[in-house]
Amino acid sequence: MFRCPFDCASISKSRTPAGHPCDENGHYLPSGTPPPPRPTAAPGDWKPFEDGLQFKIADFLYRHEEMSQGNINHLLELWALSLMKHGSVGPFDSYKDIYDRINAIEEGDAPWKCFKTSDDKEIDDAAPNWKKQEYKIWYRDPQVVACNMLANPDFDKEINVAPYVKLDVNGVRRRSNFMSGDFAWQQCDIIYEENPAENDGAMFCPIILGSDKTTVTVGTGDIEYHPLYFSLGPVRNPVRRAHRNTVIPIGFLAIPKSDRKYDDDPAFRKFKRQLYHSSISAILSTLKPAMSKPAVYRCPDGPFIADYPEQVMLAGIKQNWCPRCTALPANIDGAASVRRNELTDALLEEFDSAILWDEYGVDAEIIPFTRNFPRADIHELISSDLLHQAIKGMFKDHLVEWVGQYLQITYEKAEAERVMDEIDQRLAATPAFPELRQFKQGRRFKQWTGDDSKALMKVYLPAIRGLVHPDVVKCISAFLNFCYLARRSDFERNTLDALDNALHHFHTYRVREGGFSLPHQHSLVHYRINIQDFGAPNGLCSSITESRHITAVKKPWRRSNRYEALGPLPGATAEDNDDGGPIDDEKVMADVQLARTKERKYPSDVHELAHYIKTPTFPILLHAFLHDQLSGSKLNGPIDSDEDEDLLAGISSISVYHSATAYFYAPSDPSGIRGMRRERIWSTPSWRSTGPRRDCTFVVEKQNKCGFRGEEYSYALMEWFKKDGQSLDDQTGMWVVKPEEDCHGKRLTTVVHLDTILRDAFKAFFVNKYADHHANEIAF
Repeated sequence: MFRCPFDCASISKSRTPAGHPCDENGHYLPSGTPPPPRPTAAPGDWKPFEDGLQFKIADFLYRHEEMSQGNINHLLELWALSLMKHGSVGPFDSYKDIYDRINAIEEGDAPWKCFKTSDDKEIDDAAPNWKKQEYKIWYRDPQVVACNMLANPDFDKEINVAPYVKLDVNGVRRRSNFMSGDFAWQQCDIIYEENPAENDGAMFCPIILGSDKTTVTVGTGDIEYHPLYFSLGPVRNPVRRAHRNTVIPIGFLAIPKSDRKYDDDPAFRKFKRQLYHSSISAILSTLKPAMSKPAVYRCPDGPFIADYPEQVMLAGIKQNWCPRCTALPANIDGAASVRRNELTDALLEEFDSAILWDEYGVDAEIIPFTRNFPRADIHELISSDLLHQAIKGMFKDHLVEWVGQYLQITYEKAEAERVMDEIDQRLAATPAFPELRQFKQGRRFKQWTGDDSKALMKVYLPAIRGLVHPDVVKCISAFLNFCYLARRSDFERNTLDALDNALHHFHTYRVREGGFSLPHQHSLVHYRINIQDFGAPNGLCSSITESRHITAVKKPWRRSNRYEALGPLPGATAEDNDDGGPIDDEKVMADVQLARTKERKYPSDVHELAHYIKTPTFPILLHAFLHDQLSGSKLNGPIDSDEDEDLLAGISSISVYHSATAYFYAPSDPSGIRGMRRERIWSTPSWRSTGPRRDCTFVVEKQNKCGFRGEEYSYALMEWFKKDGQSLDDQTGMWVVKPEEDCHGKRLTTVVHLDTILRDAFKAFFVNKYADHHANEIAF
């Protein structure tokens, strides 16, 4: 039985698989029947470890410290030597002893297996090495992985057991998680119609796959892996993006290598592509029975996360063609129809392979792995990919490069270089901000990553304002608007219309003689339909699988002996970010808490503190703050004049903190399983030996936050900015702000309650709506 750790109540269409609870024999249970208790180990049972201490040592070395095999052995040798004089031995013999015990854990385990394959044609002695070689494919049983994933109690209330329609208070449909999209509804209708008696009430459980090659060596680049990742469609997007064992490597695909002379060999290309599809088909074979007949839960097809080269291989098409439609490479933004298996079959019957390749972009010799499974059409299942299509493929490789080319065409060489240096200087002047990169050398570094591109997107637009033609700024602004809209966690019709509008403006300002034929830019036209089918793209982005490379492939490889280190690689965990990051707290819209440790060098008296921080008006500002807090208290009523005069005299002491932490709901950004993340807000006179750091914040001005007598108040001394003008900047689409001054020309300063601070904000004369996706949504 596949245990589902959740209540199965959901909004679902009639006559469709709805995920009704059942017993271990597949018999549906009456509504409200509680699940049977989970089996638990007996007290003191630490098998396969000898006791709790041995388990904790293994957990510390393996998971927390991620210690290398050699260092583990060295530590254990020292440990054993220290105990020999007492006639005892260490807790483990070697790293292998630790790994063997970890691999022997049965709870939630999906052991690694291996099968071998080779070219099935007759091979003579003169054949190239790639034909003679035997290839190993490591894999886990996806059925076991799916069972473990569904049985994980951490996912309680984080799985949708049936397709649903989410309506807001105005009755407008909103799409967010995979099961809120049209694809899930359509598949459930098809499944029901195939066998209404047997399929009614079954759980629709689509699988989501992702694959992408990655290198594990630095410099040489000759060691690479091709992991295949597995997730389940019913898992909600915040959980999948936070990983939490919802994105699991279930395979390492073979990577055939050969001499350079075979790089363009059609036979070698065909072999690599077909090995890829055959391997995935074999790995998924244990799921196939449940795609035709329910086995407590139904597990049919789902989308595939991949970058463009992988999409070409998946769809069996020619480079520069679109995997989802029939647009011609010479005019890829022209009229086109959707690609489907039926169209490919009709073309295969009508034309030979040469015509299919040259005129239709179809590789007639490749059979996609989805052909081996019911209701699966790879052209329909390829999802949008923000990372490789928009962030890497378009922003860095196209738009940033075009700005450089524009400057070289427009100006003499010396002037073009001066303008480029000015852009780099502006980028280097970026203030400190959580998750925001400071480009100390501008953009002048050789190797770009996806994180580099995302970081540059956040600050690039103000850096080029006034240095290039306004239409160039408007073009990039429209593209950034598209990206940030597409990154949102849920969508209703107005958001989809805004997405189309941003794409229209991008195409309007994207003008080049001869037009464009770029698959990455063309892919943006499919985003709306993909969102309607699969929900928010941030739940199906290759950034999920790429970041999983670090924990599932790269770190484990570096901890291994690095010799044939394929298969069950040691695990790894993500690094913590002291300035902020995802958290798994309960959902709240916003909360701000002071740092745990106060600064001890500040005076505790109000007037002495005012002198120390060189703000003579601080007592007056603090008095006004306390007056507002106490006057607004509904519990105590208004304060009298005598009490008002004694407000400052009643303060016993004041404590000063250099930072506070904002906790807020931001599901569009990297967040925990409930969509929460945190950011550190700084106000310190010395930041990493570079001078003071005074962060800007968003403040809620119209929300009434009341205190009461006898309470400790958490507050902040704020300097204010105000809008410069009544409308957005016509090129960047950002608000422009300037320091707000009082009637004497001095900076306007007030004291505000900490509860009115929503979160950190980007400090600049442009209010940067691209600092992150949460800022993009709340500030504009």
